[in-house]
Amino acid sequence: MNDDLYPKPTKALSDRRHSLAPNVEEAFRAFSKAVFKDGALSPKTKQLIAVAVAHVTQCPYCIQGHTKSAAREGATAEEIMEAIWVAAEMRAGGAYAHSALALATLDGKHSQPKSTG
Repeated sequence: MNDDLYPKPTKALSDRRHSLAPNVEEAFRAFSKAVFKDGALSPKTKQLIAVAVAHVTQCPYCIQGHTKSAAREGATAEEIMEAIWVAAEMRAGGAYAHSALALATLDGKHSQPKSTG
């Protein structure tokens, strides 16, 4: 990861973030713990979902952190890669599905946005 673009998360950065908004930081950490604890879905399944979502949102920190967490929860490399492929299909599927809007626009069924300039 490019350290200029994405600085390594350090204790100093974590402490600074906490000092700037301690209540929000603590609430976010509590929320995160609650979300990833065992429930209707296992922690492993939740981490696989997080890996997939991290790839769609393109968050390098999330990709690294949740990949490590998924592996810690027992996910195999094959399961992690399959989750990533599901995310890729869903991302591509959105573009494919929205092509209906482009086709309807071309057919004159949707008005074109008016130019503001």
